[in-house]
Amino acid sequence: MMWHLYVRKRTAYVPTVARIGLGYLDIEPWAVASVADTRALKRAILDAMSRGNPNIPVPNLRTLKPVVLKYAKVKSWSEFEKGTSLWRIEERDGRYRVAPKQKARDGRGWEDPHPENIRLLPVGISLEEAAEQIASIVQSSLAS
Repeated sequence: MMWHLYVRKRTAYVPTVARIGLGYLDIEPWAVASVADTRALKRAILDAMSRGNPNIPVPNLRTLKPVVLKYAKVKSWSEFEKGTSLWRIEERDGRYRVAPKQKARDGRGWEDPHPENIRLLPVGISLEEAAEQIASIVQSSLAS
């Protein structure tokens, strides 16, 4: 399982992440929460994680417009990317991993997280505990 969490101007945007063929796509519903509001941030993360990764048919990616634009009140993906951090959350074999992805060298998109930035959560924690710890990790990253 895999999820995304975007942070822009101290606001978290948490999509449902669907499986499309061999890849993933951010789809509705999205949750929007202030990073400072621990309860709302945890709820947004927990809700997205609870939905898992639904399988959907591969849409026409040439005409697909990113849904987050309406929530962030921006006109383009490139505008949204500016000043946005992307967090990748994964679950494999009962172990959650969370890490910020790195901005791509060309400034467009993100690269996979550096291994030293990956935080491993304790084995066997509940979905709710994982959401709580992820919220804390994201909040702490903005405080430093």
